[in-house]
Amino acid sequence: MPISFPGLFGDWECNIDPIALHIGHGVYWYGIILAVAMLAGLLLCMKQARRFGLSEDNVLDMVLWAVPSCIIGARVYYVLFYLDLYRTSDGGLNWGEMVAVWDGGLAIYGAVIMGVIVAFCYTRVKKLKFWAMTDLCVMGLLLGQCIGRWGNFVNREAFGAETTLPWRMRLWTSASTFIEVHPTFFYESLWNLIGLLLIVFIITRGRRFDGENTWFYFLWYGLGRAWVEGLRTDSLYLFDWTLFGEPIRVSQALSVVMVIVSAAMLFYNIRLRPHDPGELLVNQVAAAQAAAAEAALETAVEQTEDGNAAVPVPDGTAEGEEPKEESHGEDH
Repeated sequence: MPISFPGLFGDWECNIDPIALHIGHGVYWYGIILAVAMLAGLLLCMKQARRFGLSEDNVLDMVLWAVPSCIIGARVYYVLFYLDLYRTSDGGLNWGEMVAVWDGGLAIYGAVIMGVIVAFCYTRVKKLKFWAMTDLCVMGLLLGQCIGRWGNFVNREAFGAETTLPWRMRLWTSASTFIEVHPTFFYESLWNLIGLLLIVFIITRGRRFDGENTWFYFLWYGLGRAWVEGLRTDSLYLFDWTLFGEPIRVSQALSVVMVIVSAAMLFYNIRLRPHDPGELLVNQVAAAQAAAAEAALETAVEQTEDGNAAVPVPDGTAEGEEPKEESHGEDH
């Protein structure tokens, strides 16, 4: 059914088929957009790696583990909170439906949680600073989330409650009826874009400790998600639990916790326990490279001096004297 924004563009509308290629289960635009989002995030991380004391190889190696793990994490998170949808008539679990990711059902928080676990394991094995790696990864994550939310637009999902605001989005529920709702996919995409720009151009340039980007990400994303989630109509709920008579939205509750913890960690590391710039991995790597370059220069100088002392003196010539020129007869 067509999508339009009557308060902004009048009668203009678009009608995108969610399936890009009708092959097998179908190649969905949602999947294509997510793939583009992951690739864009990867390229950004590779470009920014040296600002954190890391290399492009570090990024590529971790991505090989992170991408499949995050997809699994996003699916598991969704299934856990919608478990009743995956039960058989006798109350058992329908494992076939659980793994049918092509039928939809991914949750970004599940991907983030699994991504943190993969980053922790990878940095432990490679003996890298975990917080330096996460400071880099959140930049790619924000860009990926910014792009990925447009997959919800194509799918006509993740929208908010009805509204009369000028930027309302019109969705047809049948051939003759429609609803006009908050385009929450766009709210979150724009919020993530602003957060990314803040991290790239402000937070990273003045970074005082490894982990600052990470905690800022959780603070920024948590604030935005708590607000957006309150507008949505398709939230995951925390089982049958209620608060003040209202069901508890999983993402909203997690966002609030995330904001509180992130704010506390930023305050602690900036105000209560200021860090020395030398603790940053990028500065440690730069210092090690400078020391190695200085040591190599000293070695080269010593080898040059030793080489000069070992230059052989021509036979019959006293040390320090110029060699005598031989006399030859002239032909007339």
